[in-house]
Amino acid sequence: MKKANSIVLNKPGKPSYNSPASDRVIVLLQTISKILERVIAACLSLVARVLKLVHHNQCGSLPTLLSFDVALSLVHTVRTLQCLRLKASPLFLDIKGGFNNVNASILCSSLKKARVPHYMVAWIDLFLSQKTCRLCFQRSPKTFSPVQVGTPQGSPTSPLLFVIYVASLHIDLNNMRSVLYVDNLALSAASPSYRTNVRILQRAFRQIWAQARAREEGFSVPKITLIH
Repeated sequence: MKKANSIVLNKPGKPSYNSPASDRVIVLLQTISKILERVIAACLSLVARVLKLVHHNQCGSLPTLLSFDVALSLVHTVRTLQCLRLKASPLFLDIKGGFNNVNASILCSSLKKARVPHYMVAWIDLFLSQKTCRLCFQRSPKTFSPVQVGTPQGSPTSPLLFVIYVASLHIDLNNMRSVLYVDNLALSAASPSYRTNVRILQRAFRQIWAQARAREEGFSVPKITLIH
């Protein structure tokens, strides 16, 4: 169950496919492994709610919280602020790499500090360590190579592990709200002027950037968007 085949798919709409970043790798795992992962994911989901491991503004990768919910929440926030005669400025950030950059040791350390049951932490640590995979595309080598970091994209546990891993990127500041849809973070600032909003968002971004660096995460610069 430590070996997996990885299917390489082109991300749609890319101007060039000469870079590996233009591809998405979907991991095909053993059926018996995915059954065990589904059981662990169900148990961990209950524990995460009790211990508040997932931020309340997290959408996506969780039951009943979809892209529609985060979009509706953002629209509601902006319109409420406008009714108060405030200027609203959302800043959109995309976590670079997402599932691929989850560090197992940092994740397990956080779970231990949060007092997640030992058997769950031990299972997750074993699941994310000593993995090997082989890329499946035309003329690719048929040998297995070790995978050092990341959670398998295609595993039932990966979405939940990821949102727990990035929960610290949610910060609370005056006149600002954050909402995260899987690996897309939206920061909404409000004040009487757009210039003040920019200063609020700059301060928030510095804090989030420090949290992301501590977890070996970063943001995709071309995807950063600011809307007034």
